[in-house]
Amino acid sequence: MSANQPFHVLLVEDDSNDAVLLQRAFRRADVHCTVQVVADGDEAINYLLAKDPYADRTEFPFPSLMLLDLKLPRKPGLEVLAWLRSQPPNLSELPVIVLTSSRQTADIDQAYSLGAHSYMAKPDGSFEGLAEMVKNLDEAL
Repeated sequence: MSANQPFHVLLVEDDSNDAVLLQRAFRRADVHCTVQVVADGDEAINYLLAKDPYADRTEFPFPSLMLLDLKLPRKPGLEVLAWLRSQPPNLSELPVIVLTSSRQTADIDQAYSLGAHSYMAKPDGSFEGLAEMVKNLDEAL
């Protein structure tokens, strides 16, 4: 991630433990970015549209990248991705990496067909694995 400009990650994750671990993994991997967390698909859409309570773009900057879980309450991740790709270019071109525990081929295929840039399965119970995944993500961006 470029050191010259701020990098903002929108993490859409309903499991607060996973969200905390992922934020720690960003710090451990020495990835310089801000991470905003929302807990469901409806909140993600409100964040992207700068609707209350996310209207202040100083406090809630538009993300450079969205990390999207699939299994979310209220609006599943694939619905969020489909909605996002149907929006005008200022929204629809946002890079999205699906970060989920699902390893089902149908989920992977659907995520890519809806325009996900990448699909990453969460490491099973390993913080070190998560930190390594974040480091690889940083190097890829």
